[in-house]
Amino acid sequence: MGDQEKSVIGVELLEVDVEFTLSEMCHACGVESAELVKLVDEGVLEPIGRNRNRWRFPGVSLQRARKALRLQQDLGVNAAGAALALDLIDELDRLKAEMKRVAQESLADNEPF
Repeated sequence: MGDQEKSVIGVELLEVDVEFTLSEMCHACGVESAELVKLVDEGVLEPIGRNRNRWRFPGVSLQRARKALRLQQDLGVNAAGAALALDLIDELDRLKAEMKRVAQESLADNEPF
């Protein structure tokens, strides 16, 4: 395979039991802690623990933080706007999954015995 034919696809798999510190999240997202604190204040991220120095973020928080930061960067929304957008995206995903489940049940109910 020639150099022009090669492509690299970045894949990031995070286990459910992985946790990040605030510092690790900042490094992974490429932002200062103040940016992530804003996301915590708006409810976008929900760290484990009360003391900021001991916050732990579940692995799924990394993807959520990156989405929020991308919304802020690309669309110019503030942290509250990113929180609202992510909540709406989550609801849309939930509704799509529910519609899929109902459609599958409907198909199963209509199958001949």
